[in-house]
Order: sequence, then structure tokens, then C-alpha cells
Amino acid sequence: MAKGTTQYVCQDCGTPHNKWGGQCAGCGAWNTLVEEMAEKVSPFAKGAKTPKAASTSKLSFVPLKGSEAQPPRRLSGISEFDRVCGGGLVPGCAMLIGGDPGIGKSTLLLQVVAYLSKKYKCAYISGEEAIDQVRLRAERLGLGASSVDLTSATNVNDILAGLKTSTFDVVVIDSIQTMYLDQLDSAPGTVAQVRACSAELIRLAKEKGFCLFLVGHVTKDGQIAGPRVMEHMVDTVLYFEGERGHAFRILRAVKNRFGATDEIGVFEMTDKGLAEVTNPSALFLAERSQAVPGSVVFAGIEGTRPVLVEIQSLVTPTSYGTPRRSVIGWDTNRLAMVVAVLEARCGMQLGGRDIYLNVAGGLRITEPAADLAVAMALVSALDNTPFPSDTVVFGELALSGEIRPVSQGELRLKEAAKLGFEKAVTPTRRNKKTAAFDGIQVATLTHVRDLLRNQSGRLKNKAENNHRPQIAAANEYAND
Repeated sequence: MAKGTTQYVCQDCGTPHNKWGGQCAGCGAWNTLVEEMAEKVSPFAKGAKTPKAASTSKLSFVPLKGSEAQPPRRLSGISEFDRVCGGGLVPGCAMLIGGDPGIGKSTLLLQVVAYLSKKYKCAYISGEEAIDQVRLRAERLGLGASSVDLTSATNVNDILAGLKTSTFDVVVIDSIQTMYLDQLDSAPGTVAQVRACSAELIRLAKEKGFCLFLVGHVTKDGQIAGPRVMEHMVDTVLYFEGERGHAFRILRAVKNRFGATDEIGVFEMTDKGLAEVTNPSALFLAERSQAVPGSVVFAGIEGTRPVLVEIQSLVTPTSYGTPRRSVIGWDTNRLAMVVAVLEARCGMQLGGRDIYLNVAGGLRITEPAADLAVAMALVSALDNTPFPSDTVVFGELALSGEIRPVSQGELRLKEAAKLGFEKAVTPTRRNKKTAAFDGIQVATLTHVRDLLRNQSGRLKNKAENNHRPQIAAANEYAND
């Protein structure tokens, strides 16, 4: 065996260091450097090709347009899962699924292989649980009679030997952080072990053509541990998200070589496992209260699917010197920008107030099209005036106060019409200021001042208004 040298590798980003330090120079994380052995193999060692032999090998090229038909995708029978995967599983693909502990990764994959086992030969390899534990979960989910081959192993060499002599179509590794190779002296879960084990399993999956699922742990920041270098090795990266206080689970694709990225699948956690939700908009709005100040319905797009979700806000006078900005389900920096635009362009006084913002249902919104909905929710909460419950909102807010158009506006309006909404507030579309779309009355805005005028206009018909002096001053500022 060749002599190895010691190096310290960050477990979050994989940056190697010659000596130990408290902070990683690559990602800035603290206390993430772990000592590992870097093996150095001589190019003239036994089994290695000499430079002369390597230079004589020739590459074979083929035309870009192939003559063979593409193999059909393997459908799992769970439409939400197939949607996120791009329409089914591609033979030979490698998929990485990450999520918080206890979020339901193993439960989802066990349900997937149970459905796939009706048509394909599936194997479930568990490195964290014993065989009896997996069987107990399968019985609880009502999948005990499924024809899934089950084993418990952590040595990748043994797993490779077993898979080479079998003809599996789908293989699940739960989890990759528990696997190890005998050739490395590092402990299971380190960067070297995770990278080497993943490379060996992915190489065999490409060679034999079976679909490989790798379950990955996440760090405290929510990123897949191991580190993110493993995401570049696989074909698809899925994140299983959700709040423990909610029954909803979101399966999000952040990388997919065979389908759209940022696609989501919505599931509901029940006593029988994860049940797919075919209409997430109706589910997110099912418990929405009517005529509540600070509540606005946002028409968003997740991948190729329109999703309507409620945005809730609360604006209260602060009790401390520094006001709080608490955000759940949205970007905190984006909220600070919207607040700054309302103060600078409309004269609203929000600097001395606590602001709480929540996206109902546990969904996390990343697109800037929610700026206008957040601004309307803040104004509604500050005025203590309910926003119309039959209206949806979407639009991007610029630093100048302009409201800019967003993509796929017609798809958002179609989803709103399907759920019975009658009005929509949108950015000014090209060559269209106001229009009716599929029975929805569309009102367009060009500047955030228009929003403030409409809100203060509704206040004139209100009997009691504790914020009338502030809104009157803001409206006068907007008219200047």
C-alpha cells in the first residue's frame, strides 16, 4: 500500500487544508475540518497503466444524432414524484435526495420502490437501519407484501459485488453517509468516503443501466453534507422540505439533467405514509380566513406548475430600540428591500415597527414575483384594512418603485380562475393596461404609489381608522 499523507478537509465544502484551523478558508464555516488520509498511488504501481500504454489508446467518436430510440422512462405510479423527476426515471440515472432528519426521505423512497416493484426488480440497501426495522415501516405503510429485495450493508465493495451479479432495475442506498470503502482509512461520512463511494456506485449504475437513489444527510444550514461536490456527480438532486408543524412536504428539484429544475411535488404526511396532493393551491388556501388585515393571495410559479399561496403579515409598534424583521418562507433581504422602497418612494413610516411575514402552508418562495404581494400585505397590515379576498396579486418591485412584469402571467391567471378568484392585480402588461382574462378582472399597476393611493382610498369609507394621519401623510407624499 502506498504511503498516505494527512490533510484536513472541510466537511461542508470539501476544501483541503494542509493544517488544521478553526475556520474553513473556502466557505467560512467553523469547526468543519476533519483529518483524512490522502492516498498517493504511483503511476507505475501494480495494475496501473504506464504513460506509454495510456498514450496508445484511441477514442471512438459517434454522431450527435443517434439511430437508436431512447428507452422509455420508468414510471413509479406516484404522479407528484414522476413530475419532479421530469416525467419518470431514466435508465442509468443517479439521483440524490436530501432533507432534514425525520422529514420522510426513507418513507418516500420505500413507497416509490414498492410501486416500482410491480413492474421492475428493485433493491433497498439500508446502512442506517436493520432489516426488521425497514420491514416494520413497510408494514405500517401497508407495503409489506411488495416484492422488494431488502438488505442491510455498509461496505461498498460487498454492495458492488452483489449488484454486479444481479439484474436490478432500481437500487436505493440509504444513506450514502453510512457507506465506506476498505481502500480508504477515513471514517464513514467524511468527504473522501462519500466522494469515493458515490463515484463507485454511480459508475456501476451507468454501466448496468439501473436507476440509483442516494439518500444524503444535510448540514445545519440545510445543504447536503458530504459535501456539495456530490451534487455535481449525480444527474438529479432533490430536496425534501417541510416544517415539522405542518403536514405538507415539498419535494423540490434543484438539478435535473432529464427535466425542468425548480419543479416541485407536494405531499401530505398521513398515518399511512406520504399522500400526493394533486391540487396544492386549494390545499394551501383551504384554511384561509376571510377579511383579515395583512393577508394577500400570491399567484406564483414553481417549476412548470402555478401555485397560489397566502402571504400573511403583521406590523406592530416596536417595544425595543431596534425593530424586528421575522420572516418564514421568504428571503429576509428581499423583505428589507420592499420595506425600503415603501419608505423611500411612498413615505410610509415602517422603520419604528416590528414586521412579521409568513408564507402559509410551509412553502418557501424564491421568485421575485412575490414583491408586490408582500408590499400589499404590509400596507394592509399597517392600515388594519383587509385586502379583498377574491383577488390575487403578483409582480416584481424595482428599487425605483416601478412594478415590473413577470413571466408566465397567463398561467398564473388560469390557476386563479380555476379556484374561483374574480380579480387580479398585476404589473402593466405590454400594450394592455386593463383587461379581462378568463372571467378575471385584471387591474394593472405601474408604480408602487398606485398601490398606496388605492389602499388609502378604501380607508375613506372606513368608520374607525387608527392610522389615518399616517396614511394621509403618505398619500400626500405619493401625490407629490
